[in-house]
Amino acid sequence: QPQLVESGGGLVQPGGSLRLSCAASGFTASGFTLDVYTVNWFRQAPGKEREAISCITGGSIVTNYADSVKGRFIVSRDNAENTVYLQMNSLKPEDTAVYYCAARFLRCSKYVHEMNYWGEGTPVTVSS
Repeated sequence: QPQLVESGGGLVQPGGSLRLSCAASGFTASGFTLDVYTVNWFRQAPGKEREAISCITGGSIVTNYADSVKGRFIVSRDNAENTVYLQMNSLKPEDTAVYYCAARFLRCSKYVHEMNYWGEGTPVTVSS
């Protein structure tokens, strides 16, 4: 069964950086390898809906970002290592949330219900 596991969250001061990882396993059980899936990053702040913030396609040809993180976050992937990364720089208190990675077959999407697989999330707190 395909699985995604996020790591790298924690407490950081405003202006600091964190790198989140999303480790994938078991995707061959879906009939496809990880590189045909896009990996989408979402976050959910307390009391708010889950929002899409970034996506990267299987061959890293396309990356996109929500306006709220554009210019500060960078998504990358290493298919050989079955891992996707989210480098988060210049963090702000409003970036505080639980961060999730999710895989979707072939195409990026900003819609929660269109994801095929989800991780359990990793919390990020930006505070002094």
